[in-house]
Amino acid sequence: MTVVPGPHIEFADLPGRRSGDPLEHLEAMSSLRIVRLEHQPHRLAHRHPRSEEIVYVRRGTGTVYVDGARSTVGPGDVVHIPAGAAHATIPDPGEAMELICFFPHPSLGDNIEETQIDVMTEETDE
Repeated sequence: MTVVPGPHIEFADLPGRRSGDPLEHLEAMSSLRIVRLEHQPHRLAHRHPRSEEIVYVRRGTGTVYVDGARSTVGPGDVVHIPAGAAHATIPDPGEAMELICFFPHPSLGDNIEETQIDVMTEETDE
């Protein structure tokens, strides 16, 4: 058994979000991210080509974008994102969100692709 105390989780800046990986030093069969977001005028989508993603909204309200579809989400909601789907979470103006993201894949490093799809305008450079 391993317990990772919350204050020991290190957060890294990714495009439009801060992400912490509490399992990064374990040889686990899955991975988990704690993601913190604030409303921004532009937000680029990303995708996970090797696994689906399960998102639990811990705090805040906003909109989830998945391959052009949008859905309003808030605390306690769970979102299933299929493997390879371009997606992003957009906090409501003035809101800060915290998401718990689970991946049945051991490493996010080789399971993430940033896109040039701006989910605020749905314009793309791809």
